[in-house]
Amino acid sequence: MRFHLSYLGCRLNCAEISALEREIVQRGHTLVDDPAQADWAIVNTCTVTHVAARKSRQAIRGLARRNPRIKVAAIGCYAEMSPDAVAALPSVKVLVANCEKDRVLERILAMEPASSPPARNTVSPPVRHHTRAFCKVQDGCDNRCSYCIVTIARGPAISRPPDQVIAQIQSLVAGGYREVVLSGVNLGSYGHDQGPTAVLGPQSGWSLARLVREVLDKTTVDRLRLSSLEPWDVAQDLLTLWSNDRLCRHLHLPLQSGSAAVLQRMNRRQDLSGYARTVAELRAAIPGMAISSDLIVGFPGETDDEHAESLAFVQEMALTRLHVFRYSNRPGTRAVELPGQVDPQTAALRAQQMADLGHRLAESFHKGLVGQRMTVLFEEYRKREGTLTWGGLSDTYARVEVQSEADLRNQILPVRILSADQRTVQGTLA
Repeated sequence: MRFHLSYLGCRLNCAEISALEREIVQRGHTLVDDPAQADWAIVNTCTVTHVAARKSRQAIRGLARRNPRIKVAAIGCYAEMSPDAVAALPSVKVLVANCEKDRVLERILAMEPASSPPARNTVSPPVRHHTRAFCKVQDGCDNRCSYCIVTIARGPAISRPPDQVIAQIQSLVAGGYREVVLSGVNLGSYGHDQGPTAVLGPQSGWSLARLVREVLDKTTVDRLRLSSLEPWDVAQDLLTLWSNDRLCRHLHLPLQSGSAAVLQRMNRRQDLSGYARTVAELRAAIPGMAISSDLIVGFPGETDDEHAESLAFVQEMALTRLHVFRYSNRPGTRAVELPGQVDPQTAALRAQQMADLGHRLAESFHKGLVGQRMTVLFEEYRKREGTLTWGGLSDTYARVEVQSEADLRNQILPVRILSADQRTVQGTLA
């Protein structure tokens, strides 16, 4: 059968879709980019904001418009939290809860047994368009941030057994991937599971630092990257791991607000001084470390002064990239009940101001790379006026472009940085 896969939202959703892509290929089925050619589509939905939920609905409706014969399997957080709304969308034939999403392909194949070839025990090559792979090592979250629906949608923190993680990364390396990104809802809680569903627990001796060390020791992956990590989970034993240059010098540390009062209303576990201390420790221990972050603006009760405090703190931290979100009321969260809901126009203005600051910080970070020699994993190219321009990522998550007529895809090569702007840095092969 022919499958079209897509996702919305976080890197964990991407990791889950990537795992499904490999499973589909290994079972002898075909992946197609064009949904008009697909028999089935699997959509990993998101509901972290009302915009994400709307985009999830739009994505499913768009599939049905492009291919009226397509059958859709909906998974992910929006399917979990709003199953009736998703089931009513056109072409949706399968609806799978988060706790069952690993078995979505089995559900589909059981509906069409005549079309299911026997499984093939083969290693799939890199699929889709990227040369990086996302590896899910953890799911769920035990934090209780007042705005977050993900804790409700994903459930408590559960760590994946380390032997499974190691085996998957070894398979990815055998398939040609050069970089693996360790992903989870609350990645830093790896090994700290609680409750009857826990695979690992606080007495198991496992932590994120130990898992990273095991991956570096037991696999030959060229580059290992950590996805989003809560700042309070940056332990001292983690800092020592960057002595291995295969571990990418980039961390995404969600701040959410640079106002102390707003952070308290958000029920975040770290204050501003703790965040600043973590950033300083990282930069002191790992030269060249790039730190990006998430920011929410327009949180209930946020005043003009608190927004100004947030802008000033973000500027002080000299973050390299910002993901800016307007606060979104999510039913079931405590923030819904907070007084002082910010009007949409004010929230939009504040979001633009924070995004503009993010653009200035990104440009400053990029220009600071000029003159340096960096290694880049090249992923894709564009052709303009007969010239090939290849793009890829440095280990510090800077987007780098070089002009070359050679095939650079999936190669890690040294680049001398010559110039920079807000979006990218430009260089030449060194």
